[in-house]
Amino acid sequence: MTKNPPLSGLRILVGRARHQASALSSGLSKLGAQVIEIPFIEIRPPRSYKPLDSALKNIATYDWLILTSANGVEAFWNRLKKKHLTKKHLLHLKIAAIGPATKSAIEAHGLHVDVVPKEYLAEAVVRSLWRKVAGKRVLLARAKVARDVIPRELRKLGGQVDVVEAYETVLPQSSRMRLRAVLADPKRRPHLITFTSSSTARNFVQLLGKNAWRGRALSDSRRGPRPRFASIGPVTSATLRELGLPVDLEAEKYTIPGLIHAIVETRLAASPASPTP
Repeated sequence: MTKNPPLSGLRILVGRARHQASALSSGLSKLGAQVIEIPFIEIRPPRSYKPLDSALKNIATYDWLILTSANGVEAFWNRLKKKHLTKKHLLHLKIAAIGPATKSAIEAHGLHVDVVPKEYLAEAVVRSLWRKVAGKRVLLARAKVARDVIPRELRKLGGQVDVVEAYETVLPQSSRMRLRAVLADPKRRPHLITFTSSSTARNFVQLLGKNAWRGRALSDSRRGPRPRFASIGPVTSATLRELGLPVDLEAEKYTIPGLIHAIVETRLAASPASPTP
């Protein structure tokens, strides 16, 4: 760590799922931030594996596999092993990943990724597959709750798209009291809260309780200034705004390194007297 790290004195709340928080937390800590980890989401298996199992049984009939998160990659791979299948059963597939983290997770299993869009959005995945899916069978493995942009648009392009749930995100009830306590304590209240997906934004509101985030939990000046909100990208930002929450900064590159960079750049551009970015 440098003598005067750029995020020194900044308390940042990281709301990623517990097993995912390390990359963001460690990156921020190395830059001097005091990181508070309270997961806003929990990753669980789907209620039924039947659709995914059926797709895996017929994996030889697919032309494309699309994975939209590292969580999806690991959930897909775990089920693949459970069904006694290996990477050799996937070698005939063209594979699309929504971004570099997903791509790295796929490559860690020894598979080649054919398509990664320049922008890490569902819409960009569709643009990247323009003229590549007509008449092709496409398997999209994702979370239970997700935007329908990819299957809807690829079907318009002539693709035969099957959507299967590889995992689901749920509300971690154990985080409710911890979150409220941190926001109520002036000595621990974060200067910045990070949001890395639409699910983290929605669950943040649910954890605080109906309308609680509109009241003193965030705005009571006796507890300190309102925490500022940092978004990983435009989809997450849109969800925050739909919920009535502000977007104080947004990453230009929709990745964890991109989010860290945006926080640092905003902090450096702010007044030295202010602890907030």
